[in-house]
Amino acid sequence: MQHIVIVGGGAGGLELAARLGKKLGKAGKAKITLVDANLTHLWKPLLHEVAAGTLNSHEDELNYISYGANHGFQFILGKLANIDREKKIIYLMPTRTVSYDTLVIAIGSSVNDFSTPGVKENCSFLNDHLEANQFQQLFLKKILQAQNEAVPASLNIAIVGGGATGVELAAELYYAVHQVVSYGWEGLDPDKSVNITLIEAADTILSALPKRLAQATTKQLQKMGITIHTSQRVTEVTAEGLHTQSGLFIAADLKVWAAGIKAADFLQNLAGLETNRLNQLIVKQTLQTTRDDNIFAFGDCASCPQPGKPHFVPPRAQAAHQQASLLVKSLIRRLKGKAPLPFYYRDYGSLISLSRYDALGSLMGRFMGSVFIEGRLARLFYVSLYKMHQVALYGLWRVGLLTIANFLTRHLRPRLKLH
Repeated sequence: MQHIVIVGGGAGGLELAARLGKKLGKAGKAKITLVDANLTHLWKPLLHEVAAGTLNSHEDELNYISYGANHGFQFILGKLANIDREKKIIYLMPTRTVSYDTLVIAIGSSVNDFSTPGVKENCSFLNDHLEANQFQQLFLKKILQAQNEAVPASLNIAIVGGGATGVELAAELYYAVHQVVSYGWEGLDPDKSVNITLIEAADTILSALPKRLAQATTKQLQKMGITIHTSQRVTEVTAEGLHTQSGLFIAADLKVWAAGIKAADFLQNLAGLETNRLNQLIVKQTLQTTRDDNIFAFGDCASCPQPGKPHFVPPRAQAAHQQASLLVKSLIRRLKGKAPLPFYYRDYGSLISLSRYDALGSLMGRFMGSVFIEGRLARLFYVSLYKMHQVALYGLWRVGLLTIANFLTRHLRPRLKLH
């Protein structure tokens, strides 16, 4: 029996394991194994809500062991350390080996600190739900300290990176502070005691998205009182704050680094596979690595060409979802001795959530072109993205039941995690 091993249980890797488990694992046509360094999965676009405390990660986490047992694949806890391509064996930490016939690497990406001095020592990151939970505890501690002062001190929060993560985190923290005050905490003025600053090296936030979307988002954030510094490259981070290339100093008690991404450093020297300057594995249009057809890679950890276009497939959740869907077909074809299919990325647009205050987006369609949306309609589309991920994992009727249950119990849960 052919053994397909998937390393990385993010959105793409988990969807691939679930669908292959259903089509091949349960039918006894192939053995499917998922490997991840964590025991649970949480959809990465929700991490800014976990960090602000507006989402309790324990309520939305998926356990790999029980989920795999019910969906036709085996789960192994471990972190990829090396690959023996000749013997078709992967080495995991702690010490363990797993043999494979086909290997799929989908370990995602992490924040790129660009070797900026002081970032690792003084900044928080949101690479996974563990780091998001750590920041939530730190944020809550700082809020409690400010509230317990005889003369409440101001709390300064600086977020480096004006991409989707940084923008959504800024809005979510603004909402969280107002929620704290709504619970009756005296002496804390959400508009004066807490200062949120967003720092971006480009000349605008959301620089990779349509200009109209970036401008509208900037306007909404400024209405909230969030300070935005663009064209400011951070050159050093200290315990007191951030220094920029222009000489600006931004005082900050809490610092979050959300600027840029890169794949894991160890991929640079992994079994001689080809990588780029961001450590991403370079793959062909079929998502096979350039030096080994038995090893596939997709999602943020892979660099995939787009025929006829100068840019590679962007590191976005919708790209990973599309690639996972293609790989289900390609890996089934390989079992039948057929060639894998080429990947063609289709951009459906971008959506930005500004917590409960607003949502904005730009939808792309083959016939309608680019359409700008905002307000309730944009919020509906934004929520539907997570529902689509859940449908891929649980099926439509189970997601329907989950949605109804959440609707009926939402008033029983606090709007903010305060522990």
